[in-house]
Amino acid sequence: MVWLRRTTHYLFIVVVAVNSTLLTINAGDYIFYTDWMWTSFVVFSISQSTMLAAGAIYYMLFTGVPGTATYYATIMTIYTWDAKGAWFALGYPYDFIVVPVWIPSAMLLDLTYWATRRNKHAAIIIGGTLVGLSFPLFNMVNLLLVRGPLEVAFKYPRPTLPAYMTPIEPQVGKFYNSPVALGSGAGAVLTVPIAALGAKLNTWTYRWMAA
Repeated sequence: MVWLRRTTHYLFIVVVAVNSTLLTINAGDYIFYTDWMWTSFVVFSISQSTMLAAGAIYYMLFTGVPGTATYYATIMTIYTWDAKGAWFALGYPYDFIVVPVWIPSAMLLDLTYWATRRNKHAAIIIGGTLVGLSFPLFNMVNLLLVRGPLEVAFKYPRPTLPAYMTPIEPQVGKFYNSPVALGSGAGAVLTVPIAALGAKLNTWTYRWMAA
């Protein structure tokens, strides 16, 4: 039964990593940032940080080895860069997909797990908080490096968008003045329970396979 349990774990890992890539493609391209600008940045930060925490902590607790979360984030990054290449082959600019910066936040999760001597609860609480806090910071720096996203958005509109979702001028500061602070605050709160869910999923899988 050991081979079946391990196969199930690895299948979950692949499914989560692939879904993370799909979420990035559907919500993380430049249109997503330029249509609703900073409002979208907050929503995207929360969704990506919680997704990273759930998958990374599941994978990390499965192996019990610090560094596995970074490996998981690297897999997600490679998948998304492959997706960029696919869009580029279709005639779109290479900046069409903005790849999120998952790896530094995953490194903080690994560091927490290692520093607390593989304490699962510390990884959930401290590591989850660090992931939620850090991801918007790293991702904002990444977004600022994208060349002319608004100009590219008007030149290459995404074909899957309906007419009523065509690019509009961003309303910066209309709802709040600090999208990074709001994204980090909300992410830090929401990432902890999602990380706990990822850890619990690991336990449930073991119990299910042992039954």
